[in-house]
Amino acid sequence: MPPLPAIKLSTIPFYQITGGIIIVTAVLDDYKDSLNFVLDTGSGGISLDSTTCAYLGVKKQLSEKTVRGIAGMKTVEFAYNHTLQISNLKVDSLDFHINNYDLLSSTYGVKIDGIIGYSFLRRYIVEIDYDKFQLNVFLQGAYKYPKGGYMLRPSFGTIPIQNVYVKDNNSVDTRYYFDTGAGLCMLFCNDLVKDNELFKRKRKFYATQAEGLGGKKTMDLTVIRKVKIGPYSFKNVPVYVFDDEFNITSYPMLGGLIGNDILRRFNVTLNYAEREIHLKPNKHYTDSFDYSYSGMSVYLINGEITIADIVKGSPAEQAGLENGDILVSVENNVTGNIQQYKTMLQNAGTKLNLIIRRNGDLLTKRIKVKSVL
Repeated sequence: MPPLPAIKLSTIPFYQITGGIIIVTAVLDDYKDSLNFVLDTGSGGISLDSTTCAYLGVKKQLSEKTVRGIAGMKTVEFAYNHTLQISNLKVDSLDFHINNYDLLSSTYGVKIDGIIGYSFLRRYIVEIDYDKFQLNVFLQGAYKYPKGGYMLRPSFGTIPIQNVYVKDNNSVDTRYYFDTGAGLCMLFCNDLVKDNELFKRKRKFYATQAEGLGGKKTMDLTVIRKVKIGPYSFKNVPVYVFDDEFNITSYPMLGGLIGNDILRRFNVTLNYAEREIHLKPNKHYTDSFDYSYSGMSVYLINGEITIADIVKGSPAEQAGLENGDILVSVENNVTGNIQQYKTMLQNAGTKLNLIIRRNGDLLTKRIKVKSVL
């Protein structure tokens, strides 16, 4: 007998934050508060924030399972057999592992209560429509893909793994995690770069930091000449290079990950049951990449936007900024909206007037945002 047709169960709105990260709101069990979850194909399960668990009084149990990320490895606790109400879709029998997402909440300026990954995605066919900012969720079955796109057939464990071709000084076609939870274009492990002499020796790398499981991680930022996924090519793509000390790539099995600042340029259909991912270019396909480099990070800490992680010799240090400065305004924008400030600091080549507070005094600093291109 032919399979039954895939039935649409729900349309779920989402919003995006820095790097194209998808935020979906949901309700846990019978608790009244709406919670913010990141939709993350790079997560091998589903998780809750430890402070959210404490606030809601969710019971946790010790386990022997570990999770790994770019900045660390840890044994995790679990909260078993819970339900999520996402729009009009009720998802039951979910086992959440518990993690601390204070750093992610501080980075994005939005409370991150959890991450929705494999435990949810494996049950359904999920369309991510970045044009309409919505997820369309279907019961598994015979599904008709949109016309005009391309079918990827990645390897599947709990995380999709896709071949991507990259070229600069040399070229290499290898496998990467397909990771909508990563707010960047691509991440390469340093061994991949060295073994393939991917970049010319004179290539400029810019020291920076990124946030991941376990905390912050020092990385290098540069640009690669070409990235190709399926038939779709992108030129001069910003990429990060990191030392994979916790072996999350198991190199040479994997070279790193492809993140959502590339994937958001497509409307994506995830069909885990059939081991298929369909891409169709959307209105964001030709959006400019972020080539900016300020050499600092900003975090929302105790309600204040705080400057941190200033790199020696960077535009931030040259502007006279210091770790712990409170960012009051950017170019007369005094909204205190960290997402708006981050967007303004992504205008490579511009000079921005910042008002900061240091030891109770208001100071004006002028920063020239560098381009890494």
